[in-house]
Amino acid sequence: MRRAGGSADPDAEPGIWRPLVLVALGGVVGSLARYGLGSALPGIWTTFGINVAGSFLLGALVVRWPPGHWSRPLLGSGVLGGFTTMSGLAVQAVDASPTTGTVYLAATLLAGVAAAALGTRT
Repeated sequence: MRRAGGSADPDAEPGIWRPLVLVALGGVVGSLARYGLGSALPGIWTTFGINVAGSFLLGALVVRWPPGHWSRPLLGSGVLGGFTTMSGLAVQAVDASPTTGTVYLAATLLAGVAAAALGTRT
Protein backbone atom coordinates (compact mmCIF):
# COMPACT_ATOMS: atom_id res chain seq x y z
CA MET A 1 0.00 0.00 0.00
CA ARG A 2 1.32 3.45 -0.89
CA ARG A 3 0.82 6.65 1.06
CA ALA A 4 0.14 10.03 -0.48
CA GLY A 5 3.28 11.14 -2.27
CA GLY A 6 4.20 7.60 -3.30
CA SER A 7 6.08 6.49 -0.15
CA ALA A 8 5.62 2.89 0.92
CA ASP A 9 3.82 2.05 4.15
CA PRO A 10 6.56 0.92 6.61
CA ASP A 11 4.21 -1.66 8.10
CA ALA A 12 3.96 -3.35 4.71
CA GLU A 13 7.72 -3.62 4.22
CA PRO A 14 8.97 -7.15 4.92
CA GLY A 15 12.21 -5.91 6.54
CA ILE A 16 10.47 -4.28 9.49
CA TRP A 17 9.25 -7.56 10.98
CA ARG A 18 12.60 -9.33 11.18
CA PRO A 19 14.06 -7.33 14.09
CA LEU A 20 10.74 -7.41 15.93
CA VAL A 21 10.55 -11.19 15.67
CA LEU A 22 14.21 -11.52 16.74
CA VAL A 23 13.67 -9.34 19.81
CA ALA A 24 10.51 -11.26 20.75
CA LEU A 25 12.17 -14.68 20.37
CA GLY A 26 15.23 -13.55 22.27
CA GLY A 27 13.05 -12.07 25.00
CA VAL A 28 11.35 -15.41 25.50
CA VAL A 29 14.71 -17.17 25.88
CA GLY A 30 16.13 -14.53 28.24
CA SER A 31 12.99 -14.38 30.38
CA LEU A 32 12.86 -18.15 30.73
CA ALA A 33 16.53 -18.23 31.72
CA ARG A 34 15.95 -15.55 34.36
CA TYR A 35 12.85 -17.35 35.64
CA GLY A 36 14.77 -20.62 35.85
CA LEU A 37 17.64 -19.09 37.81
CA GLY A 38 15.28 -17.15 40.05
CA SER A 39 13.30 -20.32 40.80
CA ALA A 40 16.38 -22.42 41.47
CA LEU A 41 18.09 -19.75 43.57
CA PRO A 42 15.42 -17.40 44.90
CA GLY A 43 16.60 -14.21 46.53
CA ILE A 44 17.70 -10.66 46.10
CA TRP A 45 21.31 -11.50 45.25
CA THR A 46 20.34 -13.83 42.41
CA THR A 47 18.72 -10.87 40.68
CA PHE A 48 21.86 -8.89 41.43
CA GLY A 49 24.01 -11.57 39.74
CA ILE A 50 21.67 -11.79 36.76
CA ASN A 51 21.75 -8.03 36.21
CA VAL A 52 25.54 -7.78 36.59
CA ALA A 53 26.10 -10.73 34.23
CA GLY A 54 23.68 -9.18 31.73
CA SER A 55 25.55 -5.86 31.94
CA PHE A 56 28.85 -7.61 31.23
CA LEU A 57 27.42 -9.52 28.27
CA LEU A 58 25.75 -6.43 26.84
CA GLY A 59 29.05 -4.53 27.07
CA ALA A 60 30.79 -7.34 25.17
CA LEU A 61 27.99 -7.56 22.60
CA VAL A 62 28.13 -3.86 21.79
CA VAL A 63 31.87 -4.05 21.10
CA ARG A 64 32.04 -7.45 19.37
CA TRP A 65 29.06 -7.46 17.01
CA PRO A 66 28.68 -5.05 14.09
CA PRO A 67 25.76 -2.60 14.42
CA GLY A 68 23.76 -3.92 11.46
CA HIS A 69 24.14 -7.61 12.29
CA TRP A 70 20.92 -9.55 12.91
CA SER A 71 22.24 -11.02 16.18
CA ARG A 72 22.28 -7.67 17.98
CA PRO A 73 18.49 -7.33 18.35
CA LEU A 74 18.20 -11.04 19.12
CA LEU A 75 20.89 -11.10 21.80
CA GLY A 76 20.93 -7.50 23.07
CA SER A 77 17.36 -6.29 23.23
CA GLY A 78 15.89 -9.79 23.17
CA VAL A 79 17.86 -12.28 25.27
CA LEU A 80 19.66 -9.81 27.54
CA GLY A 81 16.65 -7.52 27.78
CA GLY A 82 14.54 -10.47 28.92
CA PHE A 83 17.30 -11.88 31.14
CA THR A 84 17.99 -8.71 33.11
CA THR A 85 15.20 -7.18 35.12
CA MET A 86 14.67 -3.61 36.27
CA SER A 87 11.26 -4.43 37.71
CA GLY A 88 12.64 -7.29 39.81
CA LEU A 89 15.40 -5.03 41.05
CA ALA A 90 12.92 -2.34 42.08
CA VAL A 91 10.48 -4.71 43.79
CA GLN A 92 13.22 -6.47 45.72
CA ALA A 93 14.76 -3.17 46.81
CA VAL A 94 11.41 -1.91 48.10
CA ASP A 95 10.61 -5.21 49.84
CA ALA A 96 13.99 -5.27 51.63
CA SER A 97 14.83 -3.29 54.73
CA PRO A 98 15.78 0.32 53.98
CA THR A 99 19.47 -0.39 54.56
CA THR A 100 19.55 -3.58 52.49
CA GLY A 101 17.49 -1.98 49.72
CA THR A 102 19.81 1.03 49.52
CA VAL A 103 22.95 -1.13 49.51
CA TYR A 104 21.36 -3.41 46.91
CA LEU A 105 20.50 -0.53 44.57
CA ALA A 106 23.92 1.09 44.92
CA ALA A 107 25.77 -2.22 44.53
CA THR A 108 23.74 -3.12 41.44
CA LEU A 109 24.39 0.25 39.81
CA LEU A 110 28.13 0.24 40.53
CA ALA A 111 28.67 -3.43 39.70
CA GLY A 112 26.55 -3.16 36.54
CA VAL A 113 28.51 -0.20 35.20
CA ALA A 114 31.82 -1.87 36.09
CA ALA A 115 30.71 -5.14 34.47
CA ALA A 116 29.62 -3.38 31.27
CA ALA A 117 32.96 -1.56 31.11
CA LEU A 118 34.81 -4.83 31.67
CA GLY A 119 32.69 -6.48 28.98
CA THR A 120 33.79 -3.87 26.45
CA ARG A 121 37.42 -4.76 27.14
CA THR A 122 37.20 -8.53 26.73
